[in-house]
Amino acid sequence: MLGVDMRALIILPMTLFLLVGGANAAGVQTVVVGSKHFNEGYILAEIIAQLLEDRDFRVERKFGLGGTLICFEALKNGNIDIYPEYSGTLAEAILKLPRRVSYADLRGILKRRFDMDLLGSFGFNNTYAIALSRSLAEQRGLKKISDLARFPGLRLGFSYEFLNRHDGWPGLARTYDLAVRPVGIEHGFAYQAIRESKLDVTDVYITDGDIEKFDLFLLKDDKQYFPQYLAAPLVRAELDGRVKQILGGLAGTIMDDQMRGLNAMVVLEGKSFAEVAHRFLNEAGLLTSGRQRIEESKWTIMLFRTLTHLKLTLIALIAGMVVAIPFGILVYRVRAISRPVMYIAGLLQTIPSIALLAFMIPLFGIGAKPAIMALFLYSLLPILRNTAAALFSIDPVLKKVSVGIGLTPQQRLRYVELPLAAPTILAGIRTAAVINIGTATLAAFIGAGGLGEPIVTGLALNDTSLILEGAIPAAVLAIMTEWAFEGLEKLMVPAHLLQKPAE
Repeated sequence: MLGVDMRALIILPMTLFLLVGGANAAGVQTVVVGSKHFNEGYILAEIIAQLLEDRDFRVERKFGLGGTLICFEALKNGNIDIYPEYSGTLAEAILKLPRRVSYADLRGILKRRFDMDLLGSFGFNNTYAIALSRSLAEQRGLKKISDLARFPGLRLGFSYEFLNRHDGWPGLARTYDLAVRPVGIEHGFAYQAIRESKLDVTDVYITDGDIEKFDLFLLKDDKQYFPQYLAAPLVRAELDGRVKQILGGLAGTIMDDQMRGLNAMVVLEGKSFAEVAHRFLNEAGLLTSGRQRIEESKWTIMLFRTLTHLKLTLIALIAGMVVAIPFGILVYRVRAISRPVMYIAGLLQTIPSIALLAFMIPLFGIGAKPAIMALFLYSLLPILRNTAAALFSIDPVLKKVSVGIGLTPQQRLRYVELPLAAPTILAGIRTAAVINIGTATLAAFIGAGGLGEPIVTGLALNDTSLILEGAIPAAVLAIMTEWAFEGLEKLMVPAHLLQKPAE
């Protein structure tokens, strides 16, 4: 009976894996619109999406992707069809051009190198700026970026992308001869840190609604370091020509102050991205059908995100069990491979989760596949280690008895060793499940959805309530998983093998 239980531990999840994995049947082809994970990116992407829906196109939204490179790779690999990008970012961060080029030349280079079309600019220039609180600027007499060199004690904190971009901090420090060492901080948190006097200087986009909200002062770029960042839809060249024609109608429709106002509606007035996008399109006279996108209820969205989160976690966990349990047995039987296998599994666990997700994009694109693969790799170590440790720790006397009664190695494994190891193996699976639930929240950065979506949006808006919309359900899901495994343990493992607290 114990042997049957142990087989069920492997066979049942494999069956579920096939059932769940087959759930993604190919559906109707849609236009996939992506965006980066910051306020303005969401608004522009929503404007694009709603305009296409108004013209009777089906749209799939892949918003809140991790950053420039993730969005660009997703477009290059065909995982998304469109996303709003900036001319300066394309020239400096993607193409790494040695000199500044015109908008027309930039379009030509993108067409030749990547077969992508940069459509007409929305009209506004959202260039970078260096900002600090207005009170600090007045107190220190800071008016331009070159003034920062006189105050090496100022605390500088920049977004991680700006900190490492060619057109970000490295070039800025050389141009203005700044010797300070800034720290990295999530863009949305920097504003809060400045308001609480935990930080002095950060990078902003000049159309940020947060500039007004936090009363920031923008230092003059007196050496004209930052190029123009003209926002425009970047699309795959083979995309339906009708889509390009429709989006061409957005060219020149948004000026700097208008974009700042749209951002402020979200940041200051608490309006949703969908509301702001619809209001803009309606006032600009770009809507023809007169219908507004109906937003689903918060509970419906939360249920969908939870089910998506569960699917990602379940598939990765099952795949981890299918691989790690046999490898744990192999490590137990073949001592020569024990250390290399365990070291490799341990090494995978040390790779930062967001980095591992990024590594998966060139292989699997964006969405569920790379997220599942990353979660699968993270689930290997706890299951593998617990399986091997459980088998190694079986009482040698019991092993000798099983040999003495004439059991073959396969019979000993099936009827003696695996049943005795079952509680510890189950504990490893339980640990992997909880780890995956937490790590899966980062999958939203690569468009996999789940409970990480409100967390990513909350980070972009510096909105604690949105962050909690994802964090609390994820925590509840982890607790429920613990309870489920407690019940499974009582069901599958004989009572005399379960450890009880000392009386």
